[in-house]
Amino acid sequence: MIKVEKTAKTLDEGNKFLMAGAKADYVAMSTSYGKKELTGYSLEQTDKWDSKTKIKEGKKYIKIVQDTGVFCFIVKEDFKHFKKGDILKAAGYNAPALNQARGNVLAGQYPIQWTGPLYLK
Repeated sequence: MIKVEKTAKTLDEGNKFLMAGAKADYVAMSTSYGKKELTGYSLEQTDKWDSKTKIKEGKKYIKIVQDTGVFCFIVKEDFKHFKKGDILKAAGYNAPALNQARGNVLAGQYPIQWTGPLYLK
């Protein structure tokens, strides 16, 4: 798990910080198994990380998709109990889990894993 410390001025900038944190977590996880550097599959995955990340804008959310599925949703505008920039875990391919935000890409100071936002405790 990596903690994204940076604050962002725009959602685009916040999304970049979010995915950079997730990528850093992947590198940390891949090298923590006794390796000194990335090799083989892990190196290939890291090299392709950015090109496998797609941003899809919807009416209420920005959906961040990787080749394995939906990474997360980002709230575009304040509504209900959510604020602009809130990170939501995916409930399915086309819908976020609306129980609670997992952080905010504009405010920073949230944990992220290479697999996506953390589950609630």
